[in-house]
Amino acid sequence: MIAPKRGRAGRTRGHAATTADEEWLSEVAASAAADVGAPAELLGEYLSLLADAAIRGGRPSQEELARIGAYGRLAATEGVPPGRAVNLYLSAAWRLWRELPGVVRSSDSEVVRGAADAVLQVVGDAVAVFVEAHQDERRQSIRREESLRREFIDDLLRGDADVAALVERAEPFGLDLTRSHQVALATNSSDSRGNDFLATTLERVVVDAFGDRDVLVATKEAYVVVLVPAAGGRDVGVLVSREVRRGRAAANWRVGVGRLYPGAYGIARSYEEAREWLELAVRLEVTASVVHARDVLVYRVLGRDQAAMVDLIRAVLTPLVAARGGAEPLLETLQTYFAAGGVATEAARRMHLSVRAVTYRLDRVRALTGYAVDNPEQAFSLHTAVLGAQLLDWPRTALPD
Repeated sequence: MIAPKRGRAGRTRGHAATTADEEWLSEVAASAAADVGAPAELLGEYLSLLADAAIRGGRPSQEELARIGAYGRLAATEGVPPGRAVNLYLSAAWRLWRELPGVVRSSDSEVVRGAADAVLQVVGDAVAVFVEAHQDERRQSIRREESLRREFIDDLLRGDADVAALVERAEPFGLDLTRSHQVALATNSSDSRGNDFLATTLERVVVDAFGDRDVLVATKEAYVVVLVPAAGGRDVGVLVSREVRRGRAAANWRVGVGRLYPGAYGIARSYEEAREWLELAVRLEVTASVVHARDVLVYRVLGRDQAAMVDLIRAVLTPLVAARGGAEPLLETLQTYFAAGGVATEAARRMHLSVRAVTYRLDRVRALTGYAVDNPEQAFSLHTAVLGAQLLDWPRTALPD
């Protein structure tokens, strides 16, 4: 324990008296610390200031109050709660007042009242400065922690940081980057301003389902990012979708889920998959609330050879441009027909058309392109070309040369 420094009360007295004062104040500090379970070092020169106020009526200087504030910052750094630290200061004041020399216990009420007023003023000033410094340090600490957290998440999801350093930085977040993880992304097509609040709520749900190790919930750009370990059969996409769709804008939420991969780079890969599938779902007008990477791998295959896909669209679908009203009505009919499993009745229901209207349009497709939906090989070519048109946003966007 650091003994309180000599206060002004002891500066004019002899060495023996000063030593006795320091021993007495050290005992008061130790007793107060034992009362509340806080380090006595946090009192600093506080007891000397109280004693000086009681005996001489002095007020602490700005420099002395600044030193009290430094102990407030120290308490925040060491994780001492502000309530416990304040109780330390109050307990120390109470004990010091009880054990003050006889001059304070004078029979003269005016002397006692003046000493009490001086002590209370010092207590008020010291506690106010201590708490303000504690809160300021805590706010700065939170900002530093949040900055480090966001920087870590960016590096983790980008996948281009030093792996050894990334593994070390992951430990405070409870992540073991040698394990396998997968990433789920939730995004709202209308508004992402409430993502930070949602992430806090979602974190509790995810921790309840997957435990508090190897779990991370954060925000990045327009996404709420959920990182979980191998789930043993649990579907993180369904869990996240159920939670985010509780509000009034439920229909605007979509969740993309990357596949499970090992290692630090596996997390970045799973994240990129989830983001890619979400963007693809918008382009393909997928209505499902959860899009799993494993379910849309065929679109990656289709998109890899763009030149071949452009050739297929030109060969199979561009004749539809000659139709009355252009290619889009017939292309929409083909999209809906294939999405309905090749059932004209279901396609008509989804498009709010008669079955006759749908079959008429399919006949027009055959007449213009030479491809019929009831011929398996031709239907495959049509379906593949339609998927390619969705990927390239044709005919709204011109095909590349």
